[in-house]
Amino acid sequence: MTLQPYPPASRDDLVEELHGTPVSDPYRWLEDPDDPATKDWLTAQEKLLSAEMGALPGRDGFKSRITELLRSGSIGAPVWRGERQFFMRRTPEQEHAVLYTVDPDGTERALLDPMTLDPTGLTTLDAWQPDKEGRLLAYQVSVGGDEESSLYLMDIAFGDRIEGPIDRCRYSPVAWLPGGESFYYVRRLPSTEVPDGEEQFHRRVYLHRVGTSTEEDVLIFGDGLEKTNYYGVGVSRDGRWLQISASRGTAPRNDLWLADLSASAASSPDLVVVQEGVDAQSGLQFGRDGRLYVFTDRDAPRARICVTDPSTPQFENWRDLIPQDPEAVLSDFAILDDLDRPVMLIGWTRHAISEISVHDLVTGERLGEVPTPGVGTIGGISERPEGGHEAWFGYTDNTTPPSIQRYDARTGETSLWAASPGAVEVPAVNTERMTYRSADGTEIHMLVISKPGVEGPRPTVLYGYGGFGLSMTPGYSASILSWVEQGGTYAIAQLRGGGEEGEEWHRAGMLANKQNVFDDLHAAAEHLIATRVTTASRLAISGGSNGGLLVGAALTQRPELYAAVVCSAPLLDMIRYELFGLGATWNVEYGTVEKPDEFAWLHAYSPYHNVREGVSYPATLFTVFQSDTRVHPLHAWKMCAALQYAQASDRPILLRNEVEAGHGARAVSKTIELAADQLTFLAYHTGLTQ
Repeated sequence: MTLQPYPPASRDDLVEELHGTPVSDPYRWLEDPDDPATKDWLTAQEKLLSAEMGALPGRDGFKSRITELLRSGSIGAPVWRGERQFFMRRTPEQEHAVLYTVDPDGTERALLDPMTLDPTGLTTLDAWQPDKEGRLLAYQVSVGGDEESSLYLMDIAFGDRIEGPIDRCRYSPVAWLPGGESFYYVRRLPSTEVPDGEEQFHRRVYLHRVGTSTEEDVLIFGDGLEKTNYYGVGVSRDGRWLQISASRGTAPRNDLWLADLSASAASSPDLVVVQEGVDAQSGLQFGRDGRLYVFTDRDAPRARICVTDPSTPQFENWRDLIPQDPEAVLSDFAILDDLDRPVMLIGWTRHAISEISVHDLVTGERLGEVPTPGVGTIGGISERPEGGHEAWFGYTDNTTPPSIQRYDARTGETSLWAASPGAVEVPAVNTERMTYRSADGTEIHMLVISKPGVEGPRPTVLYGYGGFGLSMTPGYSASILSWVEQGGTYAIAQLRGGGEEGEEWHRAGMLANKQNVFDDLHAAAEHLIATRVTTASRLAISGGSNGGLLVGAALTQRPELYAAVVCSAPLLDMIRYELFGLGATWNVEYGTVEKPDEFAWLHAYSPYHNVREGVSYPATLFTVFQSDTRVHPLHAWKMCAALQYAQASDRPILLRNEVEAGHGARAVSKTIELAADQLTFLAYHTGLTQ
């Protein structure tokens, strides 16, 4: 296939000296989406993409199969408040999941359907929280993928919107007080009260009284603290205890405060320090038995659960209930206390595979295990607010659409509570759990998914993330199944920087250790080649967001190792990343150019600054979203221009720039179109034929 000429892009002689190092930035003009030159360049890139993708075979087949597999729909775990039940479900025909409620008389009805709110499909339901009595619902929606949530209140019985919008509520928790008359929430300061460029920051905790103007909201917490702080807020089931947490950006640590609302007013809580200035993460849950349960990785990087009295919540009073496990990571817990012998259920991940154990609530003694459907991923474990003997959890694996399982502690049995509503024919696959050694000898785990009976080197996609403590666990994926069904192999590496092995594993891939993540990916590729799973000419890599940084670094560090790359919503200019989107909240993960040593780390691997003219780079498809307010698409725009200029081979460098879409949730039809383009591109450039 003959590649059309790349759109012209002027190269400016812009060089800045940072900490004594000259740093060039020839495509800085592409940072301005409103510049006519940027608009013209994006239009030309769109035409090039259309021409190149239109010439590739197999897209209709991928699109059709992905569509079929996504007809499984989805189902969410139930939440009980008062006499009502709430859950999310997406049927095969729906673009978005719908929030349903089951009324006291057993009638099920749709409570919030994003397509009813907006038939264009551009509105997403970002979060929801019923009050403690199940009478009012706080919910948050955003439009066009911008994730700029507005908060509304609904009367659940009648389905009427009674308040809103309350803007600037992105990522806001909602903590109701008993009676449904007021709640705590988090809101950013108005743009008129913050410096230019800092409109995404400066959050505060407020108390809002239902039926009053937000102008009357009471400022509770956050004034004068770090501008990039995120705040958590929660109120115990009985309404007595308020907890507030604060973390600087995405830092893996938090400060934590507690107030007894029976001894101080909700509008002026007397907050007591639980944890402050400590390099650890902790959270609190108030038991119906009067005890305070602490979920923490303090002195326990794989996490543990401690117990204390709420009146003495500080660290020196914590007592281990569930100690740290030497191998598994403690991920979740639930309390079932309507039993002769109350128990605690503990969720674990062992090399990213989920399991649940049962423990005596008083002593922590291990009593047994919860049966699970298979080797896969378990979602959050939930119980009724008033206690009971039942728990619910989500389950999925590589061939199983999401389901909700019910565990009965009286019988020790697990049963299917609700399956995804659509019936689909899922292809048979083999999932192999591999281990390999990275450059420094560290053992890394990897899942390798393939079609039964397929042997010899095959077109392979290697996927990774390696950041922010997020774990790569098995899950139902229409894209992966479509690829494997055609005879390809899909590998998912559990790189350092993730959470698969606990907080130490995360920190081994952040800040000064970030190169470990890239080395782990290269070693995964070399292992797949050495074991004849694939060859360099048939190996692709794929990643998004922080995973986009991963594959961007990989293609610049080891271009000969990969045939094709899909780089989605990536960070790529690591010198200026803090200036755009939510970048300033991530310098606790990556580092800041303001400090000489941290600048050196960033400059050493920043993909945009490591593009070299005359190198034969892999075929690369950048997929970005113009409404992305987390990672600005300018990263991919600049990198695309740089690679198009530098490319020494005829392998294409393409940009897919999608409007009215963002970093997170989207309509199913948009997901299908994106996935079909990505798989078609990868298939052609790795030799996978349909």
